[in-house]
Order: sequence, then C-alpha cells, then structure tokens
Amino acid sequence: MIAIKFWKPYGVLTQFTDKDGRPTLADYIKLPNIYAAGRLDMDSEGLLILTDDGALNAMLTQPKYEHPRTYWVQVEGVPTEDALRQLREGVLLKDGMTRPTQARVLPEEPKLPPRSVPIRERKSVPTSWLELTLTEGRNRQVRRMTAAVGLPTLRLVRVAIGAVSGLDLQPAEWVELTAKELLALQRSVRRKR
Repeated sequence: MIAIKFWKPYGVLTQFTDKDGRPTLADYIKLPNIYAAGRLDMDSEGLLILTDDGALNAMLTQPKYEHPRTYWVQVEGVPTEDALRQLREGVLLKDGMTRPTQARVLPEEPKLPPRSVPIRERKSVPTSWLELTLTEGRNRQVRRMTAAVGLPTLRLVRVAIGAVSGLDLQPAEWVELTAKELLALQRSVRRKR
C-alpha cells in the first residue's frame, strides 16, 4: 500500500488530467495507481492524502464516515461572537444545516508559505484568521459557511486531516505517511450512526 501526504499549491486541480491544460496533480506526483482521498478546490491549498488503497480512500471520502479536517481561513472582516457561535452550532446552507464545527480565531496570522497569487485585500477592511475543524466535506463548504456568517473567505488552507498535519511540507512537496501517521489517520475516522 502507498499513502502519501501532499501540499497542494494554489491553482492546481485535485485530479491527474485536465482537458484544458490546467495544472494537475500529475505535474507533481509520478506514482502509478494513486488517487486523491478527498478534494481541495483549485483556489484552495494545503494537505491532501493520496493512496492506492481503496479501503483507506473510501474511509476518507464517503459521507458515511466522519473524520476531522482542519483549515486555516483568512476572512474579510472581524468575527463576532455571534458569527463564531453560528459556525460552532451549524450554519444553514442551501443544501441544509451543517454539522457543528470547531471554530476559533487565531491570535495572529499563521506562518504559511506565501501564495503564488497574492490575496485581494482592501485597505479599509480588516482581515482575520480562523481555525475551523469540520467532520463533513460538502462542496466548497468552508467558503459557503464563512460567507453565510458575513465573513467572505480570502485564503483557505487545509492544515490537517485527522491527526496528520501538513505543516511540515512546502507547496508541491509530498512524503509517504509514516506508520504512526497512518494508524492515527485510521483511528480518527468513525462511522456515522
């Protein structure tokens, strides 16, 4: 079995081919029969797990399983206690209520690799950094949740999946998961009742 962690750079598709010639995982990873166990949007960055193991892939992608995914999110504005409460209790989106989320304001801007395309900032509007930990993975969920509470996302970085951190990687870098990381990842997954 092969299982790797990869820091997906901004502007890269979470797939191995693209008919439009955009950057894909194939530009960075040359391993056969390996697939992403989850997705990040093209304009999001950070940790991806890739594997050739179908059971592990299923545990990390199928909705019947839950596992924590942690994001650092730069938002436009300053979060109120009410906005944080809404994120923690669940946000009503067009496709239904989200599960409760762990949400906190980071005390300072995290040390992250610079993004290849700078963030659009307005001098008159402050930005803040949040840490959100979700156990579900709807399409563009973090962006939709922060927008719903009045905090549009400017930068979205996944920093951990379960107990596996991506903070030891640079953009476009990948390494094999250690046996300890793999075990911790498997233990972080639980089946919904």
